[in-house]
Amino acid sequence: MVRERCEVAAHAGGHLTIDLAAIRANYALIAARVAPALVAAVVKADAYGLGAVPVALALVDEGCRDFFVAQLAEGLQLKPSLPETARIYVLNGLPPGAEASCAAAGLLPVLNSWEQAMAWRDLAVSQQRRLPALLQIDTGMSRLGLSPRDVARLADDTAFFAQVEVKLVMSHLACADTPRAAANDEQLARFEALAGLLPPAPRSLANSAGSFVGPNFHGDLVRAGLALCGAGPFEGLASLMQPALRLDARVIQVRTIQAGTGVGYGLTFTASKATRIATVSVGYADGWPRRLGNRGAAYFDGVRLPIIGRVSMDSMTLDVTALDDGALAPGDAVELIGPHQSLEAVAADADTITYEILTSLGRRYRRTYVGETVHTPSEVTA
Repeated sequence: MVRERCEVAAHAGGHLTIDLAAIRANYALIAARVAPALVAAVVKADAYGLGAVPVALALVDEGCRDFFVAQLAEGLQLKPSLPETARIYVLNGLPPGAEASCAAAGLLPVLNSWEQAMAWRDLAVSQQRRLPALLQIDTGMSRLGLSPRDVARLADDTAFFAQVEVKLVMSHLACADTPRAAANDEQLARFEALAGLLPPAPRSLANSAGSFVGPNFHGDLVRAGLALCGAGPFEGLASLMQPALRLDARVIQVRTIQAGTGVGYGLTFTASKATRIATVSVGYADGWPRRLGNRGAAYFDGVRLPIIGRVSMDSMTLDVTALDDGALAPGDAVELIGPHQSLEAVAADADTITYEILTSLGRRYRRTYVGETVHTPSEVTA
């Protein structure tokens, strides 16, 4: 057997590998599925933990020019790295007083409330120019968006549309991860009715999961996020996508403990027999959920190695008795996410969702990007 020697043994506790070619392929798959609708990339939360700048640049190569972030600060950070033809939308809208900064940077806010809409209009009036923006309608999720009453008020305010150029009208599905949920059709009907009150503009309703609910949900722009990472919010979707990340952890120590010996904080695991254990240098400070103690696993050479005891801040302990003596040594790498253990499997073991696992991955990992495209300066600005 060839030992999986971890490349980062001397420096980092783990190695996160992000496959940009897989992300581009996932984007292309969704784009082909929803055509003629366009596909925007949601790169909020640092592209779900994978790195907003490298992920966005990879998608620029695939033809993407529309990018969603959640907060203005994310958009301001991303803006200098993208070509001038790229458009960045701020999903949460703007906090009071941030309107001028957003307009100066050329970012487009998603106006989610009457107050946000009026503040953006007031800025347009003060700057004596028509400002672009998106409008979000609340169609039943009760999180963000203009209420039906406010949509009706806005529809009657012709002066607003003289000052604000609405580039897109959007809403968000609450149950897209359950494709057959009745709520999806109910939200679609509300969206079409409310958007119909406004001046004509492109429409967007579907996120990653929504793009697989049905063609009626595609609209003019689909907002793809999680699926670009190769994960799926419902069974079957992940199998269509290419996995875009691998996570390995470095082994610190291997030892044998005797029957009756406890392991970890609180001694929540007690060996029932002589047990060979390995301590690895990843813990909850690295985004590996504490809940995986005594229920999750790692893999080495295809063999499942259960996590025993609690996950600590900087380390956790594996039962490696199933491996041949000497098969695993300090400096070797064990697989946490990869060919033998999917992101979905980790989330299921942790009783959470793939989004939380991804966005929690810490900054202490060595990060390697594969499948990159080398750009010339002229190509980056094209």
